[in-house]
Amino acid sequence: MKKRLSLIVSVTTMLALMTAACGGANEPSSNGGSGNAGGEKAKITVWHNFSGDDLRAKAVRELIENYKTNNPNVEVDAQAIPVDGYRQRLSTVAAANEMPDVFFVYAGSQSQEFYDAGLLQPITELADENPDWKNNFMEGAFDRFSFEEGQIYSAPLAMSATSFLYYNKDLFDANGVTVPTTWTELMAAVKTFNDKGITPIALGNKAPWVAQSTIIGSLADRVTGTEWFLKAVKGDGASFTDPQFVEALSKFKELVDNKAFQEGANSIDNTQAEQYFVQGKAAMMVSGAWTLTNLAASATDEQIAPIEVTTLPAIEGGAGAAGTISGGAGGGFALSKKTTGAAKDAALDLIYAVSGPDGQKAIAESNSMVMYKMELDESKVSPLYFKAFNLAKESGITPVYDAYLSAEAGEAINNGLQGLMMGDKPEDIAKKLQDAQVRSTQQ
Repeated sequence: MKKRLSLIVSVTTMLALMTAACGGANEPSSNGGSGNAGGEKAKITVWHNFSGDDLRAKAVRELIENYKTNNPNVEVDAQAIPVDGYRQRLSTVAAANEMPDVFFVYAGSQSQEFYDAGLLQPITELADENPDWKNNFMEGAFDRFSFEEGQIYSAPLAMSATSFLYYNKDLFDANGVTVPTTWTELMAAVKTFNDKGITPIALGNKAPWVAQSTIIGSLADRVTGTEWFLKAVKGDGASFTDPQFVEALSKFKELVDNKAFQEGANSIDNTQAEQYFVQGKAAMMVSGAWTLTNLAASATDEQIAPIEVTTLPAIEGGAGAAGTISGGAGGGFALSKKTTGAAKDAALDLIYAVSGPDGQKAIAESNSMVMYKMELDESKVSPLYFKAFNLAKESGITPVYDAYLSAEAGEAINNGLQGLMMGDKPEDIAKKLQDAQVRSTQQ
């Protein structure tokens, strides 16, 4: 891991970024003490990617600002970095072992790699001090943040539900199409909408993670089953070149070949696809919980009114269960291994301020899914979000591929799906994915 990260940028670039971005804020000798410990002072740096205008981003930034107001003895240098550049910025400072004190990290391969590189320290003491908070998270919330027995390295700020099937009820009713519950019914709906001049499924795959995160994880699980996938990840009696996974990729290609997606889906982003769908130009969209937040902030009541939400249809003969959603714990705030003393105390306090019960409630009321049990006030969220929240609670959760694959293998499947949309063969994509995963596990 350390070797791989060190290749990201040159030493000169790393040093420049270290100096500009971190400013030595992790040195306990310059921080004094914690703002919550006898009035002593502390200084911490915080990095996150909640830089946008969506309701969740605003909610998280407000939680950080509230912490700053309530803790005047803690100097908080908080940087909101745009999503598109966030991973690169974080990887750059990781290569030099100069992480911010507190930083937002994605559950899965990214947090695993930072742990493997010795860049994280646990936040278990927060859970021990607040058992009611810990025990109120949904099942599996800490699975991808627990790298050793008895230790927790972050608390998720979201449920990463990635494969809701949104559909426009008015378009379905007007064209005599029933909501598909099987693959056969889905393909029939695709044909009908195409015949009517309506795009069946909106997709914005310019950033290639979209098709992987929103479609292939859930679709493939219906073909292969979850157990097969977890074995393939470990190379334990299963391989991504197995016929069942090739069949799953072939199902995705079947959508492409039957013009399920609008022209140029690889050249528009997810936000553009959301707008395309909400404007009534597409009958369906497979997307994650983030779409709920985005639509709540950008769409009119009239645009949202006909939108309903369900799960992807079952696939006849598949090994996986129907009625499931790909997902799991979303990202959370982590603590740098190098942060000590008063700075560590302040950092843990900030993590709890954002991730604790009040923070979870604020994020949920921003129309963003959380993995935290609560009584949701229907009047404070959009009707669509309320439907999706209840659907998620009732649905089984299956793995999102890039939360379990290595970074290299995740890139292979992301780019591979773009390739499938441009004519590549499922067998070739499967082999590239398998080779990438094997290389990563052998390092």
